[in-house]
Amino acid sequence: MNFDLDPADAAFQAEMRAFIRQALPADIARRGRQGFHATHDDVQAWMRILNARGLAAVHWPRQHGGTDWSPLRRHLFQVELRAAGAPVPDQAALELVGPVIYTFGDEVQKARYLPAILNADTFWCQGFSEPNSGSDLASLKTSAVRDGDHYVVNGQKTWTSEAHKADMMFALVRTDGEARPQAGISFLLIDMKSPGVSVRPIYTINEGLSVNEVFLDNVRVPVENLVGDENRGWGYAKFLLTNERTMSAETPHTAFDLDQVKQIAAVERRGGRPLIEDPLFAARLARFEIELRALETAVLRVLHMDEGDPALNATASVLKLRGSELRQRIADLAVEALGDHGLAVFPDVEGQDNMDVLAPVPPAPDYAAGWLSRAMFRRATTIYGGANEIQRTIIAKSVLGL
Repeated sequence: MNFDLDPADAAFQAEMRAFIRQALPADIARRGRQGFHATHDDVQAWMRILNARGLAAVHWPRQHGGTDWSPLRRHLFQVELRAAGAPVPDQAALELVGPVIYTFGDEVQKARYLPAILNADTFWCQGFSEPNSGSDLASLKTSAVRDGDHYVVNGQKTWTSEAHKADMMFALVRTDGEARPQAGISFLLIDMKSPGVSVRPIYTINEGLSVNEVFLDNVRVPVENLVGDENRGWGYAKFLLTNERTMSAETPHTAFDLDQVKQIAAVERRGGRPLIEDPLFAARLARFEIELRALETAVLRVLHMDEGDPALNATASVLKLRGSELRQRIADLAVEALGDHGLAVFPDVEGQDNMDVLAPVPPAPDYAAGWLSRAMFRRATTIYGGANEIQRTIIAKSVLGL
């Protein structure tokens, strides 16, 4: 199989690389290459730079502010963004709720929310999981009762990423308690500043803050914030989760991680020579490169699949599962390569507002900062393990018929 790019696509990639390196502010790029979670200000500043060039959401349809690029070119753009150390944008907005709004929302909702997403004026979080409704999402209990021109919402969401920073939440709520579980769910947009909304942080094993619990106590949400039809939110959620699973393969991020491991291994020494010259370590790197290339190819295949293809959901779940496992294994390899350099803790690192970073001791390179923290998060928290179990359940049912 020939993996070489067509000359036109190769020229496109070079053009995007040059643009990103010129447009990305140096301080933001430095923080991104060091592996820190991007700050709210960094994400907002970079999204506005991209939006000024019409590149904030290249995967959206052109009529909604996107491009008409091919799936391959959209992928190449993401690869170059990550390689340059650009902040990861508001994925909940760009990858998840944005497509739901422009596909199922009304014209007022599109005009109100889509430009604000593109310009990073509004940040979003996803209100799906609940304390007793993780893998069985259809059993969610959060209720929304119609009261004139409002819904009154009561319930609790958990593992809500970036809720402590979000302006809006897109949530699944139960609007019909008598219907079968999937048939009584609606898709509602909730202002996080509404009276009755409270956020409680969930500190993960690395003492970082990125996920939260959200409590909804008699929150009044205008009926105009209902996306699509009442009680049809389950279908919109399945549409959204297909995007999430494909996105969660995270191949551009994995490629960046693998490149960092190579740089670390070129500096670290074992037995008087660079670690990268060790045959066993080099063989493991080569295996990861092969697995990453195979995953990238699978992602591109999914991006070219028709939205009505019955195999799409199961295939996307396989990609999410394989992508998260591969990133975990590469994080483990990075920690192994760093050796004793990960023993010092620097809780107050410039540009870091999400988590305390475990940073390497010199002479390890600067870009190694944050590796131990990320590895701990990926290997030990229930978020990734629980998400993987959900994907295995989907695969078992859809592919194996179990």
